[in-house]
Amino acid sequence: MTKLSVLDLANIGEGFTPADALANALDLAQHAEAAGYHRFWLAEHHNFDGIASAATAVCIAHVAGGTRSIRVGAGGVMLPNHSPLVIAEQFGTLATLYPDRIDLGLGRAPGTDQNTLRAMRRSADASEHFPQDVVELQALLGPRQDGQSLRAIPGEDTNVPLWILGSSLFGAQLAAMLGLPYAFASHFAPQALHQAINIYRERFEPSAQLASPRVMVSCNAIVADTEDEARRLFTSSQQTFTRMVRGGRGKLPPPIDDIETFWSPAEKAQVSSMLACSFYGSPETIREKIQTLIDATAADELMVSAAIWDHKARVRSFELLAEAMGQNTEKSTQQSTEEAVLTSA
Repeated sequence: MTKLSVLDLANIGEGFTPADALANALDLAQHAEAAGYHRFWLAEHHNFDGIASAATAVCIAHVAGGTRSIRVGAGGVMLPNHSPLVIAEQFGTLATLYPDRIDLGLGRAPGTDQNTLRAMRRSADASEHFPQDVVELQALLGPRQDGQSLRAIPGEDTNVPLWILGSSLFGAQLAAMLGLPYAFASHFAPQALHQAINIYRERFEPSAQLASPRVMVSCNAIVADTEDEARRLFTSSQQTFTRMVRGGRGKLPPPIDDIETFWSPAEKAQVSSMLACSFYGSPETIREKIQTLIDATAADELMVSAAIWDHKARVRSFELLAEAMGQNTEKSTQQSTEEAVLTSA
């Protein structure tokens, strides 16, 4: 069974604060853990009114500290914004505090605009050094080598699992060359999805971390008790992406009854292309829609995002999705097996 995981941007809805968003992130992670989701990832973005996960490592500590078993990580850290040493120290500390639960997904894009990039004191060509930075970071998180003078403490020998994130062919080629798992950002840029994962699988070289290719595909999925309610909840994402096309952002807007009154035909076409890997529906219809993506990509794992303005509706959406995809059944089977082993021990 394909594993299900959660991608959270700690969205700040209109009428709410960053404190609300961070509290909601932890609450969602706790419900996701109970529902059987495998991972809970947060993403680095800067200078966005509607996203509260800029200090990604701090947010991960917040979520990991309030959960017990779900893997928590970055989806991802934009490595060109940081020195590999600092990230090794941050995630080495997280791995020391929460052993065997921390993931580190790495992206090449800045996750912000050029003015903010300059404010972070990073050069415009920092992304060109991404492959070297990944290798340096991997070494800092690995065992100490003879003659090694630069060390991440904590970090050294924590071997935090690395993932390469991407929305183009570059990340696929790098992940294949380094033998790392690959996650494709099809929740907002699906155009190169199939070509990228084909290149990754064809060129994959086994590594100490991974013996065979592992593909994660991301999507947006919104589930409600009825098809109409799910369609209405989805209008928050559609409004957000339309604002992006218009050159703006803002906080996550509440849903509206008729999206056709909000966008122009040209905007609709562009946004619909960006959201091609987005699904909404009732529990009765969502499984088939999601399964189509899984079958088309042979994904090992599905990372699901859901930008829903009302937090209770968002929690409900993830719970309904887990039930529809059989995630709760899988977790119950695992728990029964573990309990049987403990009883017989």
